[in-house]
Amino acid sequence: PCVFYKNICKATVNSVMRCVYICVPVNSRVSNKIQQLLNTLKRPKRPPLREFFVDDFEELLDVQQPDPNQPKPEGQQMSPLEGEPLGVVTNWPPSLPAALQRWGTTQPKSPCLTALDNAGKPVYTLTYGKLWTRSQKLAYTLLNKLSTRNEPLLMPGDRVALVFPNSDPVMFMVAFYGCLLAELVPVPIEVPLTRKDAGSQQIGFLLGSCGVTLALTTDACQKGLPKAQTGEVATFKGWPRLLWFVTDGKHVVKPPKDWHPPIREASNDIAYIEYKTSKEGSTMGIAVSHAAMLAHCHALTQACGYTEGETITNVLDFKRESGLWHGVLTSVMNRMHVISIPYSLMKVNPLSWIQKVHTYKARVAVVKSRDMHWSLLAQRDQRDISLSSLRMLIVADGANPWSISSCDAFLNVFQARGLRPEVICPCASSSEAMTVAIRRPPEMGVPPPGKAVLSMGGLSHSVIRVDTEEKLSVLTVQDVGQVMPAALVCVVRVEGTPYLCQTDEVGEICVSSGSTGVAYYGLPGMTKNIFETIPVTSSGVPVSDRPFTRTSLLGFVGPDSLVFIVGKMDGLMVVSGRRHNADDVVATALAVEPMKFVYRGRIAVFSVSVLHDERIVVVAEQRPDASEEDSFQWMSRVLQAIDSIHQVGVYCLALVPANTLPKAPLGGIHISETKQRFLEGALHPCNVLMCPHTCVTNLPKPRQKQPGKVGPASMIVGNLVAGKRIAQACGRDVAQLEDNDQARKFLYIQDVLQWRAQATPDHPLFLVLNAKGTVASTASCLQLHKRAERVAAALMGRLNTGDHVALVYPPGIDLIATFYGCLYAGCVPVTVRPPHPQNLATTLPTVKMIVEVSKSVCILTTQAIMKLLKSKEAAAAVDIKSWPTVLDTDDLPRKKSPQMYKPPTPEMLAYLDFSVSTTGILAGVKMSHAATSALCRSIKLQCELYPSRQIAICLDPYCGLGFALWCLCSVYSGHQSILVPPLELESNASLWLAAVSQYKVRVTFCSYSVMEMCTKGLGSQTEALRLRNVNLSCVRTCMVVAEERPRIALTQSFSKIFKDLGLSPRAVSTTFGCRVNVAICLQGTAGPDPTTVYVDMRALRHDRVRLVERGSPHSLPLMESGKILPGVKVIIANTETKGPLGDSHLGEIWVSSPHNATGYYTVYGEEALHADHFNTKLSFGDTQTVWARTGYLGFLRRTELTDASGERHDALYVVGSLDETLELRGMRYHPIDIETSVIRSHKSIAECAVFTWTNLLVVVVELEGSEQEALDLVALVTNVVLEEHYLIVGVVVVVDPGVIPINSRGEKQRMHLRDGFLADQLDPIYVAYNM
Repeated sequence: PCVFYKNICKATVNSVMRCVYICVPVNSRVSNKIQQLLNTLKRPKRPPLREFFVDDFEELLDVQQPDPNQPKPEGQQMSPLEGEPLGVVTNWPPSLPAALQRWGTTQPKSPCLTALDNAGKPVYTLTYGKLWTRSQKLAYTLLNKLSTRNEPLLMPGDRVALVFPNSDPVMFMVAFYGCLLAELVPVPIEVPLTRKDAGSQQIGFLLGSCGVTLALTTDACQKGLPKAQTGEVATFKGWPRLLWFVTDGKHVVKPPKDWHPPIREASNDIAYIEYKTSKEGSTMGIAVSHAAMLAHCHALTQACGYTEGETITNVLDFKRESGLWHGVLTSVMNRMHVISIPYSLMKVNPLSWIQKVHTYKARVAVVKSRDMHWSLLAQRDQRDISLSSLRMLIVADGANPWSISSCDAFLNVFQARGLRPEVICPCASSSEAMTVAIRRPPEMGVPPPGKAVLSMGGLSHSVIRVDTEEKLSVLTVQDVGQVMPAALVCVVRVEGTPYLCQTDEVGEICVSSGSTGVAYYGLPGMTKNIFETIPVTSSGVPVSDRPFTRTSLLGFVGPDSLVFIVGKMDGLMVVSGRRHNADDVVATALAVEPMKFVYRGRIAVFSVSVLHDERIVVVAEQRPDASEEDSFQWMSRVLQAIDSIHQVGVYCLALVPANTLPKAPLGGIHISETKQRFLEGALHPCNVLMCPHTCVTNLPKPRQKQPGKVGPASMIVGNLVAGKRIAQACGRDVAQLEDNDQARKFLYIQDVLQWRAQATPDHPLFLVLNAKGTVASTASCLQLHKRAERVAAALMGRLNTGDHVALVYPPGIDLIATFYGCLYAGCVPVTVRPPHPQNLATTLPTVKMIVEVSKSVCILTTQAIMKLLKSKEAAAAVDIKSWPTVLDTDDLPRKKSPQMYKPPTPEMLAYLDFSVSTTGILAGVKMSHAATSALCRSIKLQCELYPSRQIAICLDPYCGLGFALWCLCSVYSGHQSILVPPLELESNASLWLAAVSQYKVRVTFCSYSVMEMCTKGLGSQTEALRLRNVNLSCVRTCMVVAEERPRIALTQSFSKIFKDLGLSPRAVSTTFGCRVNVAICLQGTAGPDPTTVYVDMRALRHDRVRLVERGSPHSLPLMESGKILPGVKVIIANTETKGPLGDSHLGEIWVSSPHNATGYYTVYGEEALHADHFNTKLSFGDTQTVWARTGYLGFLRRTELTDASGERHDALYVVGSLDETLELRGMRYHPIDIETSVIRSHKSIAECAVFTWTNLLVVVVELEGSEQEALDLVALVTNVVLEEHYLIVGVVVVVDPGVIPINSRGEKQRMHLRDGFLADQLDPIYVAYNM
């Protein structure tokens, strides 16, 4: 079928398959035909037309190819490792509560737990007897004395939160065992200190998902919690409603003699839930059954050789992990005495745990490498300490890469104090699998400890390669001993199917035993992944019929069956296919000398995903006395160190003030919360260094322009093949339009004014409003004519015909009257915006420049401005002696000019229109009398303007369409213009809208800056305006006068806000004009509503238009810029070949119309470049018509709508100014697109402007917030521009609001900003140069 054939032709050969797949079901009867067609297409007769058919805007991100030389594992497949069997103990209790009952009744005086105060003094020793009786009391109270509506509050199996401070182990232990005796499930959590603790919301989620309704706490702790007005404990953010119960003695009751807690055998019911925070920051509850709790105690007892009555010091958090397993559970199993060292005491006295080992002759100590490191810093004060009693120093985080250095250093110092080297026992554990491996105490006859020196490069490819210690790029790890008794351990691949690793390969360690957690409470899906993994051999056979638990530990099994750990899944960062461990990167950063600029324990390393790869971020706390210079030196050293040791780039390195990183419960940094703050822009760094240029290696390749010029012939053929019509469109034909236009018989606008002054002398033409909304001045036809005559009389004696006259007036009738006075006298008027009295330094030079460039021989102005031009302040800005004659027109004598000047031909120059473009070029265009009349007639027809109409104008009257609407249109069409000077809106934002409502205006014009003032200033006041009877339902069309792509977001929010005041959603539209033709499009009163299309932003960069659905990725909404005016013809031309383009192709907008300007009077500074702007012809096709080049990119698209003429409507979409575009990486970017992304990236960015400087993209953002947020923006801006535009930002400049210069049309003056940046005049808050 022919439709299908067209489709095939449009497609490229290689996408034909896709095309067929979409178009035709496989079993259809056409498929043979298509097969033939495909066969012919496979042998193209001639090369394809590249210009039209290569869809190269699918910018493909570079996929990193694996290095062919990278190391690969070569060993055998590992075989699962079995721990020794659990020994049979004859009188082993059947459950933990049974053990408590045994010791509590047979050895009641035996010490169980000693608590210390912050001075290290023992405050209380809990005996086994006390623990037993107090736990029973609590159990009885919880089950029997708490009720709601006569129902018991708690039933066996219910979950209860335990909220106890780290300094109160006794109350915690009583509460924990009280719950076990009552068959309740304790859920120990941290004490929430404020309502906004790091991760507190997640704890709330955990409590909610566990169905917790009751929280147990101490009296002191309850008093310290934040309270609501009622005096009750406040509900924390994200927490369920909780009842708080204080477990101190006076609140619990003694059970009756006949009540006994049920002591059962350990079952598979849940005993307790331990919380764990994942890498992403979510908190899970790990459920541990009674049987697993008992088995774990049994295995630890055997592995550590615990004996009854031993003394053990515990520095760890007793609520979870090793602190709980050794110091609360296994200790009770073996009637051991625990000396609990609170964190607060360690902060005051890091040696306290060593002193307690000495004092209590403790046999075992449970610590972290941090505690060993701290005690080294403080050990000089202590001479008489002996550690000879220790048979086991359990290093709970022995799996950490930096624990080995702490162990070695500690041994070095304390060997002299009786510490034997073999008692140091690192262990590896995880919340899910509990203890995985532990180095056995020396008396068990185990092989000597091992040490492995591994190549970092190998590890990044998950391969084990032994190296030498002299090298920097090695990781030295110690073993964590043997597998736990009765456990089966294997190492599996990290991603995908859990295949067993080879012996020289790093993988995730998995454990199968009776002593691991059983589930994530309430999360069956995740539970299956983690707790029910089935490792398989390379041939896919399961290793065992028992399920395994993933430990999230990365490691391998070394010689002598010793387990080695090289990292954790949580700290794994996969960058460009290579694996790096966050802890290793921290260790490298810490090794960089000197350490005196940052705090040792306060470094966070994590990865964020930007542009489809992980990027490494390092955040550290800076010491308050470090200077910026010091910090930068340290930062650059860290970058170099990480680069050379890990062969990976750091994307962002940020230093924050001391003590501002979110803390984990017991010291350390809350990594996920830090990452969250980084991504939200809430980290508030004081120094930041970003290195996207070195890190981001997967950008698409820069675009190469097609080789060789594509000739005109192929273009035309291209159009035909593509089945496209050439993109051209025109407004209604002026000649065909018959209307009773009296003004048409006059060739000159000044003649129209004279005719109106005679025909309708009292007809009001103009009405100017002041800030209060009252009428400041008016002019009828006759009044305007009379005032113009006076001006002409004053000029005729002084000036020659054809002289240029600068009119420097504030917006008002004076400006209009002097304009016509000049025409009456045969002079050429040039309207100039007056200088701003408060800002002469920047505004006066522009006035001076226009006066000079326009070759004005005289300045007409008011007395006030005349004084200003010659004032002392003005002299500081310009040379005031070189002004031409200045006349003030405030008190001109009432005399008629001898006779009016009649121009010999309508092609004569009528006026000059000067405007500064956004790129900072001052361009004046010549408007002939013929063009002036044609412009007025075209606007009159489009807006249906008659003497009986009123229109409201809130625009500046100095150039472009604003000038035409103020000074020309009313005189031509006879309608009344209500003039609202935009400056007055600064003191009364509702002035314009109130006027529109008061005069029931149907047609109104404004600028984007006016629209912005209304949305920002009145957004919250629509109710007040309604009470003042402001009603906008009269408005049929409200047009924004613009020389840019329509700002959809602004027009939409304006429509939305003022919908409440009756503004029709169809009313708002935009116009389009430029220097060569000030009015090309304007919605007017008839014709279809402006349409909006969505285009692919990536295609635009390649000068293509690709229409997509709303909401699709990279989509950009473009709104039609009103209707093409009568008499105007528009065509889209290729910027390079100057040939016509097809429908929906992006090119330069060319325009032909009777009201085109006739040429530039001058282009200040760039005369040669613009010679062809006004008279260009197409290189082929219609080569006769003379066109003017607008300098704007856009496209035409034929729509399904019908025009007033009954034809199908052609819509013109303006994409942006060619002068403004940035050429980067071979593509064309429109600044506004990048700026829109940037503004969206953080709530405190008020405005943004971008420009290029020596190939670097510079982004200037205005910060509307506190200055501490300034550096947060650097990373967010860099991220969003990379993600959405595939560009690397070179410089981020953070400035105060109002620094980005904006012209009267509300357009950003990016070139002025660039000049200010290069001249160092922006006074920025912060400048970040991305490396």
